[in-house]
Amino acid sequence: MMRYAVVIEKADGNYSAYVPDLPGCVATGATVAEVETEIRAAIRFHVDGLKADGAPIPNPTSIAEYVEA
Repeated sequence: MMRYAVVIEKADGNYSAYVPDLPGCVATGATVAEVETEIRAAIRFHVDGLKADGAPIPNPTSIAEYVEA
């Protein structure tokens, strides 16, 4: 089990999420909870696709932190 950083952004009327370490792995949802559920499914689907293609599975390298400015 790998743990990937996920970025969730507020959009016009919904939320979107992407995984910096898995280019092309994205999801949307009406709420934060929904987009979290959708991005988990997208990660599994993305990784399964890479495995099926015999492609390497990228190791998680991104780090997410909040900083005060």
